[in-house]
Amino acid sequence: MSAALAAVPVVVRPKAAGGCSDAPVLKERGQREVFCGLTGIIWLHRKIQDAFFLIVGSRTCAHLMQSAAGVMIFAEPRFGTAIIDERDLAGMSDANDELDRVVAQLLSRRPDIKLLFLVGSCPSEVIKLDLSRAAERLGRSYSPNVRVLNYSGSGIETTFTQGEDACLAALVPGLPATNVKSLMVVGALADVVEDQFRRLFAAIGIADVQFLPPRRSTLLPVVGPNTHYLLAQPFLADTARALEGRGATRLEAPFPLGVEGTTAWFEAAAREWNIPDAKFQAAIAPAATRASAALSRIRHQLAGKRIFFFPDSQLEIPLARFLSRELEMNLVEVGTPFLHRQHLATELEMLPAGTMLSEGQHVENQLDRCRAAQPDIVVCGLGLANPLEAEGMTTKWAIELVFTPIQGYEQAADLAELFARPLVRRAKLAA
Repeated sequence: MSAALAAVPVVVRPKAAGGCSDAPVLKERGQREVFCGLTGIIWLHRKIQDAFFLIVGSRTCAHLMQSAAGVMIFAEPRFGTAIIDERDLAGMSDANDELDRVVAQLLSRRPDIKLLFLVGSCPSEVIKLDLSRAAERLGRSYSPNVRVLNYSGSGIETTFTQGEDACLAALVPGLPATNVKSLMVVGALADVVEDQFRRLFAAIGIADVQFLPPRRSTLLPVVGPNTHYLLAQPFLADTARALEGRGATRLEAPFPLGVEGTTAWFEAAAREWNIPDAKFQAAIAPAATRASAALSRIRHQLAGKRIFFFPDSQLEIPLARFLSRELEMNLVEVGTPFLHRQHLATELEMLPAGTMLSEGQHVENQLDRCRAAQPDIVVCGLGLANPLEAEGMTTKWAIELVFTPIQGYEQAADLAELFARPLVRRAKLAA
C-alpha cells in the first residue's frame, strides 16, 4: 500500500492474503431475471442534456419505459418510441419509411435535439430494420445540426447496465482526436458527483479532466495515444475496448465506491501525473476524513450482517469490497452478470479470500442457495425482491444503486445507508 493510501484515516480490515484473484467462479447459464439494456436510457437521457433516445421496437418496450421512468407523463420527454406494429413485424410495411416519418416529426418539433440515438428494443431480425444503416441515412439528412447514432438495448442482446456501455461505445468513433496528454473519466455520473470529482482533481493538480458522457453532445472529450482514462463504472467493457482502439490507456484502479476505493481511484491518476504524495494527501484528506467519520456512525448497523448478491448491475463486486472492508459485512455470495477479470483485478484482490463468486444466472439455483443461507439482506432485481420479501427476507433493489449518486467521498455514507435502511426498517417491523 502506498504512503498516500496508508495515511487515509479509514478503518478497514487487513487485506486478505491473495484475495479472490484466483478464486474459482461458479458459472451459471440458465434463466435470467434482469432488465434489458433499454433501462440505461432512464439515467442517460438526464445526463446528456441535448440528446434524445428514440426507442425503435414494440409496444411492450414502450410500456416498459413509460412505467419504469414515468418521465413521459410529467414532462416533455427526451426519449420516445417509434412503435413497430404487428403488421410491421410481419413485413407488410416499410419500417424505414415509418422511422423517417417519426424522426422528421420529432426533429421539426424539437430543434433543441443535437444528438439522436436510435435504440433498438429487439434484434434487427425481429424489427426488420437495420438501425446502423438507418442512422447513417438519417445522419446524412440532418447533418450538421443533428448527429444520429444507434445502439441495441434489446433484452436478448443486453442486460440492464449494458445499455450505457453500448451508448458510450457508439459515441467513441466520433470523439475528436488529440495527441495532448489528457485524463478522461468514463461512465455516467450524477452532475453533483462530476463537479466534486473535478474539484478534487484540480486540488490534486490535474486541472483538465474530461468526462464521457458529457453533459452536452457539443462537449465531447478528445481522445488519442496520450489519453489516460479511469473507469467510473465497472460495466463498460465495449466502451473501454473502443477507447483503446483510439489509443487511450486505462489506469488500473478499484472503482470510486467508499473511502478506500475513491482514494485508490484518485491515486491512480495522481501516480500517472507524478503528483507528490504530500500534495495528493493534502488534497483528499478533508473529504476522506469526513467520509470516514460518517461511515463510522453507520458501521454498527451493518457489521457482522450477512449479504447475498444476485447478479444484476455488474456493480456487485465493487460493492461487496466496500461493504466487507469498510463496513465489516460478511459476504455469502457475490453474483455478477459478467466478470471482467481485467477491469476488476484490483477489486478481486481486495475481496476476502474464500468469497463465493458466481457469474451469469440460473435463477432457481441461486434462489435455492439464498434460501438455504438465509442472509440478513439480499441485493436483487425488482422481479425477485417482492417474492423474497414475502418469504421474510430483507432486500435492496439493485437498480436503486445505479440511479443513486454513490461514487466518491461525499456519497460514501449515503451508499452505506442504502444497505442499513432496509435492515433498520425490518428490525422496527419485528419489534
